[in-house]
Amino acid sequence: MTEYVSTTTGLYPLPDWAKDELSSLKGHQKHDLISGDEGEEITTAYEEAREEVIDVQQEAGLDRVVEGQLRWDDMLAHPLAVHDAVETRGIVRYYDNNNFYREPVVTDELDFSGDVASELEATADLTADGSLQAVLPGPYSLAELATDEHYGDDADFLAAIAEFLAGEVEAFPAHETLYLLEPSLVEDAPGDGEDERASEAIDRVAQATDADVVVQPYWGALSEKVYAHLLDADIDAVGFDFVANQEDNLYNVQEYGTTDDVSLGLADGQNTLVEEPEAIRDRVDWVYDQLPVSEFETVYLTTNTETFYLPYNKYEAKLEALADAAALADAEVTTT
Repeated sequence: MTEYVSTTTGLYPLPDWAKDELSSLKGHQKHDLISGDEGEEITTAYEEAREEVIDVQQEAGLDRVVEGQLRWDDMLAHPLAVHDAVETRGIVRYYDNNNFYREPVVTDELDFSGDVASELEATADLTADGSLQAVLPGPYSLAELATDEHYGDDADFLAAIAEFLAGEVEAFPAHETLYLLEPSLVEDAPGDGEDERASEAIDRVAQATDADVVVQPYWGALSEKVYAHLLDADIDAVGFDFVANQEDNLYNVQEYGTTDDVSLGLADGQNTLVEEPEAIRDRVDWVYDQLPVSEFETVYLTTNTETFYLPYNKYEAKLEALADAAALADAEVTTT
């Protein structure tokens, strides 16, 4: 019997009050962004904002609760941007949109940081057993967002990023699910040889946890070879962005199969239009109708991308829609 799990890919928008307060406390220049050594006032503001977004998820009824990554000024580049072995330099466009991050330049050996683990520790104290979900950039995407001035070889750099992320995961508190966000697998797809190394890097991070590991690419579909190599990694679920590309994602599953669990990006993380729970549920049925499988063990219902693009009230409404859609799907399974 399929279990339907409502969740998100994290990276939430700041509550409106926190956005105003932190803008005043931090300033607006590049050097004002989070560096890992922020003072008490800024730390307190982020802690209060974290508590709020956790409450919002719990009140909405989400099955998995994330920390929200509200401190991640540099989006997916954050774990490197706050690392002691990394210099942040010029402002770089974040993929093909109107957001920007500081270029993280790795200048020394990447050792343990613990920044994300400390965020999750605080989150674990506020969540029920079995509901905590960790979120990290996947190793390939993090390597692509960064610049290497230490390792000197692309393969060695990717392996070092994977080892760094694995070390961070090992320090996480108990968590039910780990989402690895891998938009670069779509946006800057690895070539021959590199596609296999990307899969091996993901596998290394996945080995660092006993939780269920979901790899979520987005902004399109994976190329056939990249997808086939990804299936070689020891992961529990592959995510599909059915908002940006339905046809090619369906083709990959029809041609190559998929994991026993699946993550369906069915709510648009960048569009303010709020989907009805019944519409999301209908999209699940539509996906099933196209695939050569009778059922999955677990279906994660999620946004296709991060949600920090959205106004705060729209983000809240999206969470409620996902939770309600999963409840509808579970109710149908129970009564069947």
